[in-house]
Order: sequence, then C-alpha cells, then structure tokens
Amino acid sequence: MAERSLSGSCLCGAVRYTVTGEAKRFFHCHCSRCRKATGTGHSSNLFVKGSLKWDSGEDQVRSFKLPQAERFTNAFCATCGARLPRFIAQQGMVFIPAGSLDDEPDIGPQGRIFQGSRAGWSCQGDTLPGFEEYAS
Repeated sequence: MAERSLSGSCLCGAVRYTVTGEAKRFFHCHCSRCRKATGTGHSSNLFVKGSLKWDSGEDQVRSFKLPQAERFTNAFCATCGARLPRFIAQQGMVFIPAGSLDDEPDIGPQGRIFQGSRAGWSCQGDTLPGFEEYAS
C-alpha cells in the first residue's frame, strides 16, 4: 500500500480530520466493548501507519478510556457523539472508525476479530476469515 491521505468527519460536521499514511489493517471487531461503543454487532476499524490532523473542531473531540482495558479508548464528537479517530503513539498508528471516513480507503476489511464475542444475531456467512482475538 502506498502513503495517502484520507479525510473524514463526525455526523454533525463539527469535527473534520485528515489522516496521512499507509493503511495497514482493516478489521471488523466483534468484541463486547466495540459492540457497546457502536450500538451495533461490530465496529469496522482501519489502522493507518501515519499521522492525524484535526482540520476543524478539535475542541469538540472527547475521549473515554475504559479503565480496565489496556487498548480500548473511545474518541467521539461532544456535539453529536459520533466516533472519531485517535492516534496511538506507541505504535505510530491512527485508529479510524471506518464509518467516519468521507473517502474510500485503498483496502477493504481483512477479517473479523474477536469472533468468540460475536453476538448470535450479528453478521455471519461472509467469506472473511475469523479470528478468536487480535489478528496480526
């Protein structure tokens, strides 16, 4: 994958961002935390090795770090509550809730993670590989 810029925004448009870098991973996550954060059967998350720039509305970005979770933080717009990306400094990665993108990424979903937590009524029957936990 080549380096590229992707733009996105929240539901109300108060927050806009640009991520520049190389798309590395794209997974549907079925863990209970992602299900609760999205209110859906899974979250669709893109990981980009690169940088995150807030184009507008950075003062509206809030985050909630689940205390007992090593890796789970939910970034969102204070006005509309829509999920937003966050920069993971330890990995030099930008975590992007794919639904917040205004542009199409260069890659599609590569699999489903935390299949063991999948709700019985949630997405099934497609050809994506499934993993019990994180996939590399």
